Amino acid sequence: MKSPPLLSPCLSWKRMAGIFFLPFISSGFAPRFKQEENFMLGRAHPSQPRVSAVPPSPLPNPLSLSTFFPSPAPSRFNWSHLTPLELKNRSVGLGTESTGRGKPHFTLEGHKFLIFGGSIHYFRVPREYWRDRLLKLKACGFNTVTTYVPWNLHEPERGKFDFSGNLDLEAFVLMAAEIGLWVILRPGRYICSEMDLGGLPSWLLQDPRLLLRTTNKSFIEAVEKYFDHLIPRVIPLQYRQAGPVIAVQVENEYGSFNKDKTYMPYLHKALLRRGIVELLLTSDVLAAINLQKLHQDTFNQLHKVQPVRSRQPVNMENLPINNGSGQSYGLVLYEKSICSGGRLRAHAHDVAQVFLDETMIGILNENNKDLHIPELRDCRYLRILVENQGRVNFSWQIQNEQKGITGSVSINNSSLEGFTIYSLEMKMSFFERLRSATWKPVPDSHQGPAFYCGTLKAGPSPKDTFLSLLNWNYGFVFINGRNLGRYWNIGPQKTLYLPGVWLHPEDNEVILFEKMMSGSDIKSTDKPTL
Repeated sequence: MKSPPLLSPCLSWKRMAGIFFLPFISSGFAPRFKQEENFMLGRAHPSQPRVSAVPPSPLPNPLSLSTFFPSPAPSRFNWSHLTPLELKNRSVGLGTESTGRGKPHFTLEGHKFLIFGGSIHYFRVPREYWRDRLLKLKACGFNTVTTYVPWNLHEPERGKFDFSGNLDLEAFVLMAAEIGLWVILRPGRYICSEMDLGGLPSWLLQDPRLLLRTTNKSFIEAVEKYFDHLIPRVIPLQYRQAGPVIAVQVENEYGSFNKDKTYMPYLHKALLRRGIVELLLTSDVLAAINLQKLHQDTFNQLHKVQPVRSRQPVNMENLPINNGSGQSYGLVLYEKSICSGGRLRAHAHDVAQVFLDETMIGILNENNKDLHIPELRDCRYLRILVENQGRVNFSWQIQNEQKGITGSVSINNSSLEGFTIYSLEMKMSFFERLRSATWKPVPDSHQGPAFYCGTLKAGPSPKDTFLSLLNWNYGFVFINGRNLGRYWNIGPQKTLYLPGVWLHPEDNEVILFEKMMSGSDIKSTDKPTL
């Protein structure tokens, strides 16, 4: 790649570091089958695998390691080295057994089986790198890969399902089998995994009466529809169907949540009646205590971006966009003409910049819900730009993670009405609309929130690289419509990982959303600063 890239500034408003939790095997969840001895072995291996370290992937949490240690015992064959393609005749899947004198152990086809498991989250790794990551896992001596299934990514809008591209679960599982890895599948509802809202779709927050992770009627209806699309894809991948999936997780870390005693039994039955026959497990942990100015007229460009006028402010999840599924990520701008000053009060989640016309006058957040507006000689536009900084992914707090303005906005206790609301969702379709806006050249620096576009020049065979934004302040970077993540000048991360497979030869579109003040350039570097 050429470094530094050429950036043409323009403006428009418009854990290999973590330990995987040891699954808890419930006798009520483990299906029992009659053991048979008609099996076929491909080959036997004389020794246990040697476990070694693997360099961490630059993407967040793509690979975490775990080891399950049942009691080893002498055997003619080492079943722990069998691969999905080697074991032909199958009748008894993964199970548990105890002789009464030793520790409980796993079995496969009735034989003691040692699981060396590591996690690779397919949705966090570019599809083009799946094989590389799986081969690395295999080379370390692991025989099993575990992966979550993120509900929020597979059903981004209510009733709209996506299992394509980087979300092709079946392709990932079959590739693991081809490479010689068994699979423990951890399908969502809730997956935690440092995901927004723990992997639950944000549109579930539209209805305040819907209780997440319970047998609440509205929540269960959503789960049932999701399972109706997901589980038929999983059925042919199971061990008994000659696939690599030897176990399926019922739910993730419900012990620390535990709001509904009937919830886990419901999920158990929901999986069984759809045809899941492999070992069912759960994973748990113990509960413990332990801007200033904007360029004139730039807000008007938002009219070319985005579907909303409302008498009262509407929170992000309830905006009438995305076929009624609301907005999941990004920012929301609320605009209202006012003719007097006073004490402004609003509940903004998570952080809001407040403007009079193009001049920023203060910040609102969960700890600061009040702001003084100076006396006005003429009517001015009150503009409140709210950023969703991510939803809690753990504990009962997930129930109250609506973003944007949640409630009324008032000045001197008088409620304001008649808002124009702009959705800045920061996904592919948003950037398609953004391109139709009028872009303007800007000076060396510009104060206030704005979009900046430029071109990143790459060679004929782009490679992985890292982007450095040394003199920018706070915002987001998008390459060809793909979100690389947030940058913030306080650190500690100073570079963003850019997979080479996301780059085009020659020209690549770079769009930055900067909240405070623009920088001058972006550089690519081979060495990350993390």
